[in-house]
Amino acid sequence: MRTRGKERVVSRKYLRKLIRESLRAQGYSINKTNISLRVDTKDAIRQTHSLARLAEIERARKSLSPYEDVLINYIANGNEVEPTRIRPVIVTVAPNTEYSRLFRYASLHWSIPISNGYGRRLRFLIFDETNGKLLGLLGLSDPVFGLRARDEWIGWNFEQRRRRLYNVMDAYVLGAVPPYSNLLCGKFVAMIVTSREVREAFHYRYQGRKTIILQRECPAELALVTTTSALGKSSLYNRLKYRDRFVMQRVGYTAGWGTFHFANGIYEKMLAFASVHCKGTAKAEKWGGGEFRNRKEVIRKCLQVLDFPEDWMLHRIEREVFVAPLASNTREYLRGEADRLNYWTESVQDYFEFFRERWLLPRAARNTSYKGFCREEWRLW
Repeated sequence: MRTRGKERVVSRKYLRKLIRESLRAQGYSINKTNISLRVDTKDAIRQTHSLARLAEIERARKSLSPYEDVLINYIANGNEVEPTRIRPVIVTVAPNTEYSRLFRYASLHWSIPISNGYGRRLRFLIFDETNGKLLGLLGLSDPVFGLRARDEWIGWNFEQRRRRLYNVMDAYVLGAVPPYSNLLCGKFVAMIVTSREVREAFHYRYQGRKTIILQRECPAELALVTTTSALGKSSLYNRLKYRDRFVMQRVGYTAGWGTFHFANGIYEKMLAFASVHCKGTAKAEKWGGGEFRNRKEVIRKCLQVLDFPEDWMLHRIEREVFVAPLASNTREYLRGEADRLNYWTESVQDYFEFFRERWLLPRAARNTSYKGFCREEWRLW
């Protein structure tokens, strides 16, 4: 038995067995050509994700558990939150800091496992300035090249997409943490993806940089943020408006392809196996990664060598796709029909003042469940 890094390279026969067992444990039925799964409720979707999520928590144990006593103190008890006095402030997260650990720690509590995103990455924490506690988090990363619902909404062709995808980011994690989530603050976090502060942070981070693959300098202007619901249809994003403008627009569903169902301890073994038995793409060096471009490539090539159908990457959990344009002419800009973006000008504070009157205070008046939250409930280890 060979080793690759810290992971043993298991035999082909044993890895086939592990993959089958893992899929069945997540509720999949398996035949020669495909896997099938019945997920007709949000609880069923959570259950399907649960093994991958627990595996992610276990992987983080060594690096984060020594800091849990410090990190959990950023989470408010319910009696530390006064809805009428909340003052949000957004902070950009730098790597290898306490805030980066806090971002990772908070994201481990999401209903579905959260990856680190691909390529470019821009992370934010939102704090309540009145008590110094964490209100929510927002993580942006490179979008996938092909997303039918997004691409049809924009109406661009292949060349337009190739040139302007740089101006799109995907919100891979977005939401509020308790007890602020009980006060619908997830809606507020969703609204600020189109804020002045977020687009300025994007411009500051990426101005003057060249793209990895094409080695050309692109305008560091954020035009669109996409996101997908975690559990099927989303009540958080659906019909989310700022005054008379929809902040989030529903544009369709994903096709149900992905890698999360290979994430509950199996992926590391597949990566070790693929590193020995598979060849990465010719573009790998340009992407600055290892031998493979991304997780999807590792799993796809590993399935091929194991004589499993690539269709096993079709996990069949559709997620609702939303787009958040940052300008009135976002689509025209992304199609190359406009040279400048006519940005919305609202700040984080502008959005919060609207959210406060529209959702926060009415919610606090009719539902006081947030007061009973204890941060100790959030401990992972």
